[in-house]
Amino acid sequence: MDCTVKWVDNMGFIAETGSGHTVTMDGAPEAGGRNLAPRPMEMMLAGAGGCTAYDVVLILKRGRHAVTDCEVKLSAERADTDPKVFTRLHYHYTVKGAGLKESVVERAVKLSAEKYCSASIMLGKTAEVTHSFEVVDTSGQV
Repeated sequence: MDCTVKWVDNMGFIAETGSGHTVTMDGAPEAGGRNLAPRPMEMMLAGAGGCTAYDVVLILKRGRHAVTDCEVKLSAERADTDPKVFTRLHYHYTVKGAGLKESVVERAVKLSAEKYCSASIMLGKTAEVTHSFEVVDTSGQV
């Protein structure tokens, strides 16, 4: 896996991933940025959220469960001093589908957290990580 990050101006950067996609990052105005894009640490949090959401949806789809939506809200706390690593992370999943059982969603979240989500597992080396979830049954909705 490769990525190239290029400084653009002030505290703005563009990352080009090995798959050929670009992402812009910027700093806060008080740090010389112009607040035009997410901060690098916000990108790490978003990456962890994307990684685990991907896992949960894939696990449910492979199990032939009728998942129609998955949202993960992450909240993070960081250390007060440098390096300002994440010290606490909480993931809250809202998973929607027709007839989804809580036990099935719980299993998917657990598998992602403990086995598959590389980003979350890596961040768990410095942070206390917790998870919660809710299942919204869309059976009967038109």
